[in-house]
Order: sequence, then structure tokens, then C-alpha cells
Amino acid sequence: MQNLGIDLLFKGKNMIRLLGGLWVAVQISLISVAISITLGLLVGVLMTSGNKILKLFFRIYLEIVRIMPQMVLLFVVYFGTTRVFGWNLSAEASAIIVFTFWGVAEMGDLVRGALISIPKIQYESAEALGLTSGQTYRYVILPQTVRRLIPLSINLITRMIKTTSLVMMIGIVEVLKVAQQIIEANRRVSPNGAFGIFLVVFLLYFLICWPISRLASYLEKRWA
Repeated sequence: MQNLGIDLLFKGKNMIRLLGGLWVAVQISLISVAISITLGLLVGVLMTSGNKILKLFFRIYLEIVRIMPQMVLLFVVYFGTTRVFGWNLSAEASAIIVFTFWGVAEMGDLVRGALISIPKIQYESAEALGLTSGQTYRYVILPQTVRRLIPLSINLITRMIKTTSLVMMIGIVEVLKVAQQIIEANRRVSPNGAFGIFLVVFLLYFLICWPISRLASYLEKRWA
């Protein structure tokens, strides 16, 4: 086990440092997801509106998010905007801005897809019953939309947790950054330590993301 570097986890506070780094990544993703879901619901509704200008704006926004890698966005926000505008933006705040920018677009598209998947007869039936537009959305459309959205939203959470590994590129000490520090500090005494350390990092991500993924699959099957 020593050759694999597992023993490094029990030196000093290495394991505690890894868990602390994982918590940093989870915190960034949870804050970003919370904002993304809230704003994404609004964006998704606006995407289905009849306003052509709004539709074009959100289509361009969505394409920018899909085309531009998150790492490039991190560099633009953290290194680019701080120099251009001269503001003092922390790495954590930059990461939350970027992941929220990405998450709102993704969530908005999910909401749009869920809304247009509702059969038109649902709207017509609500109108026939004398419901107003607000009542139709509140009592008929939104409950069905939420059932379609929850499994997809949970999958978005797992994707965001995994993607937070990129924040190490702007200096945030999350789990991958801590793993690299441990490996570099013990390169001479444990030259193969990278295997064991990164294996543990994989297991930590798995232990967080797997239950969330299973929950999404369960809800998807239950509400199919």
C-alpha cells in the first residue's frame, strides 16, 4: 500500500485537508446551483414567451455558454475583468459567477424544454374550466413542469460538482489542488503517491455524486 501512496493520507492532516478541499468544491457548486435554479426558472419561462427579441437574446446567451469552455470563462472573469474594471474579485466569487452563468443557461433550457413538452390540451382544458392564465400556470402547468424538471436538475447538480475541479486553475484550494500539494510535498518519499491520492479523490467525488445520480434515476422512473 505504501507504493500506491495510500499511506500519505495518514500523514499529519492530509485526509482532513482533502475533505476540507472537497467541502470548498461542494460549497461553490451548491451556491451556484441554488442561484441557477432560481434564475433559470425565470429564464426558462421567458424563453417560451412570444417576444422574438427575448428569444434571440437567450438563444445567443445559451450558445455562448455551450460553445465557450468553463475554464475560459473562469480566466475571463477572474483575470480579465479584474484588470479591465479594476475591481477586487475573489477567486471564489469568480467561480460562483461563472458556474451561475453556466447553470442559469442550462437550467433555463431545461425549463423551456419542460414547458413546451406540456400538451396544448392541458392549456385548452384549463381555459375551458374558466381558469385564468396565472391559475393555469400555478395549478396545471407548473406542477407537471416541476415533476419533469427535478430529475434533470439533480443531474445538473452532479455535473456542476464535478466541473468545480476547474477552479484550481484560478488558485482556489479545493480537493484536486490539495491532492497536488500532498503529492508534490511527498514526491521523493512516495514517487507513486499520485495513484493512491487521486484514487481517493475519485472515491470522494463518487461518494457525493453517486447517491445524487441514483436519486435522479429513481425519480425519473417513478414519474415516467
